[in-house]
Amino acid sequence: MEKCLKIGCVVMAAGNAKRFGENKLAAQLDGRSLILRALEAVPAALFHNVVVVTQYPEIMRLAEEFHFSALHNPHPEYGISHTIQLGLTQLRDCDGVLFLVSDQPLLRKETVAALAEFWKQQPEKIAALGHNGIRGNPCIFPARFFPKLMELTEDRGGSSVIRRHEADLVLLETDDAELFDVDTPEALHSLPL
Repeated sequence: MEKCLKIGCVVMAAGNAKRFGENKLAAQLDGRSLILRALEAVPAALFHNVVVVTQYPEIMRLAEEFHFSALHNPHPEYGISHTIQLGLTQLRDCDGVLFLVSDQPLLRKETVAALAEFWKQQPEKIAALGHNGIRGNPCIFPARFFPKLMELTEDRGGSSVIRRHEADLVLLETDDAELFDVDTPEALHSLPL
């Protein structure tokens, strides 16, 4: 009988968004904030636990409305590595963890669900969304990579682990619009709705 794999999800919503100039997760696209769109893209039923890591009290409240675990990051200046470590510490008993960034406003719940199912077919691999062979986010890391993720420092994220383990990476093809991340107000306004 096939083992039932336990997947966790970390929604990374703690950054300072220096290039954006303000809290970009509160920025609106078609009447919905980027953070609301990110939380709506999580197929919660597929995950053992969903942990939203943030420095913002309003995002913690929103996460609780979704019945997700809200985890305060008191040191966003430590970089993305700290957000990863905070989230992963809550999910150490999982077989794999999906890391979802909060600035891909066109990412769809169905696509995240498809990635989770794709990973379950080869749970020893790192699985990510991609387009034409170019990796994007989100990514799922199996438990064997948790120690490497916990060793990350400053603004080094999962990409630095993937670069050292390219042979362990599998990509699920998706539309490039879903992979588009918003770093500036101009990028947000240029999105094709």
